[in-house]
Amino acid sequence: MEPDAVDAVERVPHGGERDTSLLDFSANTNPDRPRGVAAAFESSLAAARRYPDDEFADVRAAAADYVDCDRSSVVPTAGGLAAIRLVLGTTVGRGDRVLVPFPSFGEYAREVRLQGGTVEFVPHDELLATDPGPAAVAIACHPNNPTGDAYDDEGLRAYADRCRDAGTTLLVDEAFLDFTDRPSLAGEPGVAVARSLTKMFGLPGIRAGFAVARGPLRDRLETARLAWGLSTPAAAVAEHCLRREAFVERTRARVRRERARLREALAGRYDVHPSDAPFLLLDAGDRPVDEVVTHARERGVAIRDATTFRGLDSHVRVAVKGRAANDRLLEALP
Repeated sequence: MEPDAVDAVERVPHGGERDTSLLDFSANTNPDRPRGVAAAFESSLAAARRYPDDEFADVRAAAADYVDCDRSSVVPTAGGLAAIRLVLGTTVGRGDRVLVPFPSFGEYAREVRLQGGTVEFVPHDELLATDPGPAAVAIACHPNNPTGDAYDDEGLRAYADRCRDAGTTLLVDEAFLDFTDRPSLAGEPGVAVARSLTKMFGLPGIRAGFAVARGPLRDRLETARLAWGLSTPAAAVAEHCLRREAFVERTRARVRRERARLREALAGRYDVHPSDAPFLLLDAGDRPVDEVVTHARERGVAIRDATTFRGLDSHVRVAVKGRAANDRLLEALP
């Protein structure tokens, strides 16, 4: 991190509702979690009286099986954002250019600036057409947040090849990829992948995730990662969740079904962006966004004001939950 850059960087707004009386559609986390999570957490507490084993062998093995890569390529982190910071912290220096998609996750630009890097914003749907050559890093959010669309698999791999030829690291944020049946880029040469347990497993407070890279890039991540970077309970829960294949398949099926139902029901009221993710981006048109947000909130539902994303000025974002909760959303939206 570049000390002189810190004072010029601000915090980034995110979804998530503190008022527990509201049904929260502002954060894109799974409303369900795998069975056995509480038991895995509780059983780890006795071991938490000692420092964790810094190798995190069980987490690495489970993560490698989950994304189909070699376990030596996995670097455990305290969440997906920690993986993103680790990658940028080891690849971006003062003045380095970084291709950052928009509208997309606001933390990308913030983390680049904290390293003293220069952000070059690129429309997210034009990223694969850019020349990566002048940049130290190119960032792809796959599927993109907040729009929900995923990149073409062949196109993304071809872009990874171009990045590698140009000496540019491609950082792929796959926080929502496990809601799809698309392959991960984990283990591709020159690519750093960031993954999280937050979204699929509905555990944002656990703070567990991992990065995946190969070769010298992996070695840099492994050297720079924090010692004891996962708590003992977080590591136990991560290993447990990453082995729950049936849970993942059920969640994917439910999200596909409910996303299609919501999209059809909302199409008459909003312009609904195509999505491969567990959320939908809605264009409110001429209706003021704050009025849409307030209308839903007064009916017990919190939704995300998406105008906080660069390039959006008339949008809200809503998560895809279970059928009963989604029915409440449909009733609450104007």
